[in-house]
Amino acid sequence: MPAEARLEETGAGQTPASEGWFVVNVRDTAWESSGDYGARCRFEAREVPFEQIGMNIRVLEPGQPNCLYHAETPEEHFLVLYGECLLLVEEEERLLRAWDFVHCPPGTKHVFVGAGDGPCAVLMVGARPGDESVLYPVSEVARRHGAGVETETDSPKVAYEGRETPRRERPSGWDELPWARQR
Repeated sequence: MPAEARLEETGAGQTPASEGWFVVNVRDTAWESSGDYGARCRFEAREVPFEQIGMNIRVLEPGQPNCLYHAETPEEHFLVLYGECLLLVEEEERLLRAWDFVHCPPGTKHVFVGAGDGPCAVLMVGARPGDESVLYPVSEVARRHGAGVETETDSPKVAYEGRETPRRERPSGWDELPWARQR
């Protein structure tokens, strides 16, 4: 039987420090922030990753993308929890609001950009088949929102060169988010 994981305080919240099952409230979990790509709680630690899926909540301010426009080999799923954002998908823009769900089959080009008057929170879930590849295509739609590359690449290192490295800290606008008010 799996043992309970040990959670460790990082100064920006709790993260698993060992393998096993665990329970952690979103307001207590470890967060990373970047001016370029908002804030996220990953639920897992880089040193102790989940084996089969990746899951995080991303908090975006208006105009802030969650990453660069890309397509991956695993399928991904997204649920807007709070606020509004734009989904840039296959060269189209779609306005999303709380409780909108997005399914991206393998190879779907996409990125999210915060919209509206305040922060947006999106639950992001993706498979980890082990043979992942990613493509960052040139997209005029994404570039208009600061979420596109100038030259197509399949290298995350090349795509994100010169971008801000995430810091361990709580997201801006934390007090406005629904889980910050509950307990």
